[in-house]
Amino acid sequence: MIEHSAFSRAIFFLLCIVFSLPIFSQGYKVTGMVTDAKTQETLIGVSLQVKEKPTIGAITDSRGWYDLTLPAGTHTLVVNYLGYNEKEINIRLIDKNIRQHIALSQSSIELEEVVITSERVDANVSDPQVGVTKMEIAQLNKLPVLMGERDVIKSLELMPGVRTAGEGSTGFFVRGGTSDQNMVMLDNVSVYNASHLMGFFSTFNSDVIRDVALYKGPIPAQYGERLSAILDVQQRNGDMQDYKLSGGIGLISSKLNVEGPIQKGKSSFLLGARRTYADAIARMSGVEKAADAYLYFYDLNMKLYFALTEKDQLSVSGYLGRDKMIMKDFADMGWGNAFANIKWTHTMNSKWLLSTSLQYNRYSYDYGIEMGMDLKGDAKISDYGLKQEYQYKPNANNMWRFGLQSIYHDIAPGDYELTSDYKDELNLLHRYSWENGLYVSNQLKLSDRLEVLYGLRLSAFSAMGKGEYYTLDEDKQVVDSTWYGAGKFVKTYFNLEPRLSAVYKLTNESSLKASYARTTQNMHLLTYTNQGTPFDRWTSSSNNIKPQISDQFTLGYYRNFANNRYEFSVEAYYKNMRNQIDYKDHAEFEAYDVIDTEILTGKGRAYGVEFMLRKRVGRLNGWIGYTLAKSEKKINGINENRWYNAYQDRTHDISVVGIYELSRKWTLSASWVYYTGNAITYPSGKYQIEGQNVMYYAERNGYRAPDYHRLDIGATLQLKKTARYESELAFSLYNAYGQRNAYMIRFKTNEDDPTKTSAYRYTLFTYVPSISWNFKF
Repeated sequence: MIEHSAFSRAIFFLLCIVFSLPIFSQGYKVTGMVTDAKTQETLIGVSLQVKEKPTIGAITDSRGWYDLTLPAGTHTLVVNYLGYNEKEINIRLIDKNIRQHIALSQSSIELEEVVITSERVDANVSDPQVGVTKMEIAQLNKLPVLMGERDVIKSLELMPGVRTAGEGSTGFFVRGGTSDQNMVMLDNVSVYNASHLMGFFSTFNSDVIRDVALYKGPIPAQYGERLSAILDVQQRNGDMQDYKLSGGIGLISSKLNVEGPIQKGKSSFLLGARRTYADAIARMSGVEKAADAYLYFYDLNMKLYFALTEKDQLSVSGYLGRDKMIMKDFADMGWGNAFANIKWTHTMNSKWLLSTSLQYNRYSYDYGIEMGMDLKGDAKISDYGLKQEYQYKPNANNMWRFGLQSIYHDIAPGDYELTSDYKDELNLLHRYSWENGLYVSNQLKLSDRLEVLYGLRLSAFSAMGKGEYYTLDEDKQVVDSTWYGAGKFVKTYFNLEPRLSAVYKLTNESSLKASYARTTQNMHLLTYTNQGTPFDRWTSSSNNIKPQISDQFTLGYYRNFANNRYEFSVEAYYKNMRNQIDYKDHAEFEAYDVIDTEILTGKGRAYGVEFMLRKRVGRLNGWIGYTLAKSEKKINGINENRWYNAYQDRTHDISVVGIYELSRKWTLSASWVYYTGNAITYPSGKYQIEGQNVMYYAERNGYRAPDYHRLDIGATLQLKKTARYESELAFSLYNAYGQRNAYMIRFKTNEDDPTKTSAYRYTLFTYVPSISWNFKF
């Protein structure tokens, strides 16, 4: 009893310290929003410093708000932001808190140095969040392009710890995780397939994007649902003062964006559209193979923004994207995403903020194949979501956020129709589930040197009817089944997910960071190939398939040099994973309801070290990244129950990126990548059955694809730039030295000598030049 009382007093004392921090900080609060004076777009990452005491300052948050606590008296705020004129604001504090909104005007002076981030210049050293990569759109626009398009995901794949799944792939790997273990979000809504044209383009139109953040270390508590990483992409609000038109025309694609006020100064709209037409150009050019083939995508972005009052903002955003692949008299296929999101934000007072979001998203695909018979099929995933979040900021050194998230999943794995001499139909059972999360987190600055970010997430996932669920024996065979009616609970999984991240500043230029995070995942992608396709099948946790669980530990050292012009970092991580999914030998997923029998589960581990050296400013800037890593699985029933390489395992990964401001008009860029070939399963031999050659496969992922390397170069020519109009030409050459990297390797029996087997390498691209004209007015 004494020990319990002592423990209770200790907890009570700790809570009193945390919540009473504003009591001990004497002074008055200065809060407000920083915006663009012309467009009234909120500005994120703006630096504010007190001129009389330069050690006191603040950075605007994701809403463009800042928060300062100052003693009574007169102060001068110095406000700085890249590309804007510096501004000084006189503040007089007497006997109350004040609100001071600040509008910055864009600078018309050409900068001699190119700063490629809008964060505070020492954020990599001082921020307690570990393993986060933020990318500026200005930086993205200077990198080499593929087929005339600047791409968010392709640019992130140049960062340590982030790896492309390969040319022609639909995903990316983060720290040894599979592609489905990453959640890709646009305006806080998940996107199940974030690619176009089998991975050559992403779903993100860079012209309508404001912020990009990739969390690959300890994922903050407000995020859940995935094991490895969160890619959070936010669209811009439209200009609330003037109408603007921008776009680009390239060899294979074009885009057009329009924005402007609905009611000047109070609301705005933003519309963006893209479409490719390479197939049409090929047909017009007389390419014989393109005569009966159609391959293109289109997407539409939309956002409406309303400043209802000084305290209330409402946004409505949406996206629609679709790919089409048609081969006349053979196949007709399509796939794409659609979503809508309504978000209301209310500032209750200087300390409290709440936001409410209603979401809907859908991913679907369909296909028709003619091969002497007609086969049609389609599948889709539909999500309906609600998110409620509160933020409480008692002072500049203490930030709380807590809330709840609820998503209802409806997976329709496939409806099929086969027509030959007769008509046959197969409709697979839907899988329904309800996913909920409660979370709380606190970012607390304990001293000038120590800052922590800790949180806890409670996830609850329920597999639900209507549908048939199966009971399996130890050999994964069905022994019984039970039918559940609509809305009936089949199985519910509860998981506590603690998150902790801390930074300790050794000096003003260096720091140590450490973190731990547990994450869970209940939506799983089943795929036969390393590259992945838009037609891969999604499933959810059930009475037989348990949630995937990961515990990740990270330790890093960060150092800046030469007044923050150079950054160096090294991060080591270790991930212990449970309930990892792989398929058994000769598994069948398509047109099959009982997929539980085709899946095996076990444990996994991933560990590695990431190095990065980056030059931030100057006419020449860029970075060098290197990752040394390992990713493995151990699943009973595979590889004789021994550890084996996960297919995303790559030992070495190197990226070198350079951007050079040759003159006021010309910017040159280049990127070079190298990585170890994917772990892959090749045949170990072959045998004959009734005169037919059959390949023999032994060890799962026991071989390596050839190593991959590629150089891309680019150049941008500024044609004209005035206050109301600008245009540029963007040139690029993808795979500049024509490396024939392996897309696929197939093994076939030699027709002249059946005792021999030949390996055939297939390559997608060698040299791919592109040119595009981009404009704004």
